[in-house]
Formats: sequence, structure tokens, C-alpha cells
Amino acid sequence: MKVLVDSLTETPAPFHFTAAPAWFRERFAGGARPIEQLSDALLIEGRAYRVGADVLIEGSVRGELELGCSRCLGRYRAPVREPFRLVLEPAGARVPADPEGAEALSSDGLYLGDEAETGWFRGQELRLDRFIGEVISLALPMQPVCRESCMGLCPLCGVDRNVESCNCAETRPESPFAVLGKLKKDGAQSQ
Repeated sequence: MKVLVDSLTETPAPFHFTAAPAWFRERFAGGARPIEQLSDALLIEGRAYRVGADVLIEGSVRGELELGCSRCLGRYRAPVREPFRLVLEPAGARVPADPEGAEALSSDGLYLGDEAETGWFRGQELRLDRFIGEVISLALPMQPVCRESCMGLCPLCGVDRNVESCNCAETRPESPFAVLGKLKKDGAQSQ
């Protein structure tokens, strides 16, 4: 996924990329959340143009991901529809303080700032793979749920409560601080 800076003018130039499952696996291999998979290719489309010396890139990522429900562990397909906007200013002689940022500026031609919507660029070619990966990561739910009414797994016997019921009795303390009362009693007995 490349944008050529030399070809950009003040007139927005449309772009269109597809991210195949192989791209997705490579981008997210060994990540903190390996449960996500790409069902079909993601569609990345938008437009890029110059605003003075700056480069503006805006568009959206659309497609479906296969996720694992955090309640019942079942697999389900979730739509991804995530807009993005990126404003890049020329890096000039600036060098990012972090080594990863400096490497990204030299290899990808762009460095993302603390906010994912701004950064610097250097050179004539901007590789958007890393940025699009960030957009997808931010679009993923923190705790994926197959449906709001999902009852999850029984914490005692492990049965999927969406499929069958169990006779396990869940005991809940009257208060989240009930454990502290037990500690207090145990401490008084040991003295």
C-alpha cells in the first residue's frame, strides 16, 4: 500500500487497496491478540492530496473479521467499518526520539506522532501498511462479544450457557468486601 508523494496535487487523488488474508496474518502475527482472523479481503479506499507542503490522506477500511467471543469463546464474524484521516508534514531534518519511529520514517517514509492522525513524512513514497494496521487494531473491540445476550460459559463446569443449562449454583458474597471480613476474623484468631 503505497502513495507516491510526487504525484499528489491539491486535487484529491483516489486510491484503492485490498488487504488479503495473507497480509493480515503477516501484520498481526505474534501480536498480543492473535484471536483475530481476516475472513475475506479488507477494502481500503480513500483519497490523498497536498495542502501546501503537507500531505493529507483520508479514507476508510471496510470488511469483516473473525473474532472469538470473550464470554463463550465461540467464533463469529464482525464487520469493520473504520474511517481514518492522516495529516503528515515534511520531516525536514527532524529525527524521532524513539528508535522504532526513526526506523519507520526511513523504511515507510512516515512517522506517526502520539496521536495516530498526525505525523511526519520523508521521501517520495509513503508505505501505509503499518498505519492501516494501527487503524484496524484501534477498530477491534476490547472484549469481543458475539451478541449482547451471550450468557457465556459456566465458571464452575464450563458448559456453554447459550447451548445448554447446568445445575451449578453460583454463590456470590453479599459484598465485594466480604473477603476482607474473613481476613479480619482469621487475623484475630491467630493472635
